Amino acid sequence: MGTDALPGRAALALCLALLAACATPPPPAPVAPPPAAPPPPVEPGPVLGRDDDFVIVSVRPGETLASLAQRYIGDAGKAWWIAQFNNVTSLRPGQIVVVPLTQRNPLGVHVGGYQTVPVLCYHRFGAKPSKLNVTPAAFEQQMDFLARNGYTVITMPRLARFLEGKEALPAKSVAITIDDGYRSTYEIAYPILKRHGFPATVFLYSDFVGASDAMTWAQMKEMQASGLVSIQPHSKTHANLTLRLPGETDARYRERIRREVNAPVSVLKDRLGVQSFTFAYPYGDVNEYVVDLLHKDSVAQGVTVTAGGNPFYAYPYMLRRSMVFGDQDLEGFKAKLVTFVRTASR
Repeated sequence: MGTDALPGRAALALCLALLAACATPPPPAPVAPPPAAPPPPVEPGPVLGRDDDFVIVSVRPGETLASLAQRYIGDAGKAWWIAQFNNVTSLRPGQIVVVPLTQRNPLGVHVGGYQTVPVLCYHRFGAKPSKLNVTPAAFEQQMDFLARNGYTVITMPRLARFLEGKEALPAKSVAITIDDGYRSTYEIAYPILKRHGFPATVFLYSDFVGASDAMTWAQMKEMQASGLVSIQPHSKTHANLTLRLPGETDARYRERIRREVNAPVSVLKDRLGVQSFTFAYPYGDVNEYVVDLLHKDSVAQGVTVTAGGNPFYAYPYMLRRSMVFGDQDLEGFKAKLVTFVRTASR
């Protein structure tokens, strides 16, 4: 073989090597691992945070303001604490809510104004409207208005605790009182109050019992036993406690007024087992001697018929009450429900 053949062989060998290299598959590229599955969502527990004053919770299905209040405050009746603090009237699942564990602002004083509690004063009920006679339909309409518009009807002892700075009240609190002891209170007002679950105070002047249109002791005992109605004193004869009779000496005046105050307090304790708490002055008139007698009888409040509400600084023996008249419409009734007084900004 000549030397001229060597380059040809070398070229052939190179071509074969290149062909062999092309025929060999490249090594596989590295395969990326599949992406990790996202972790399942973590459902937050009902309590998201808490300290001595507040609990922050996530609302669970079926939870209500009352059930939250029962669980975290220990009193379903304090649902209004949660509603008022969060400015809500209902809850939805997953909603974040702050639960106050202690009462806030027991005096009801806010930037721009302060809370005031109206005390409504009724007398009798019947088919014919007049100044002091409210029809059943009108009374039902008024109570329905309170129920549908977020008012809380409170007792007079609750009002006393508010005045002492011991208990905060819902923003739209109101008290209901009924004077004298007419039978229509039992026959007309009481069933309507029961339907709404509204408490009321009935002020009785004790000499009225036995009159043809007065409640009986049995009727008063039934109302008192319901827990909704409290029977309280309104004097013995419904005499004006500040006026002297013609020719009456100071000593005789004082003795007569002592009987006017003490007699109903004693008879209510004897007949109904009631410890008197609030006294309604006939015609709304009172003087220092009457207040001194109430102190001695451990009566904590006295109510007038001076219109208006009662802020935290109200004098407990001169509480205001707004008369509800039978010749007024619903708008007139609404005008008595002033629960906040705005103060002038500087």
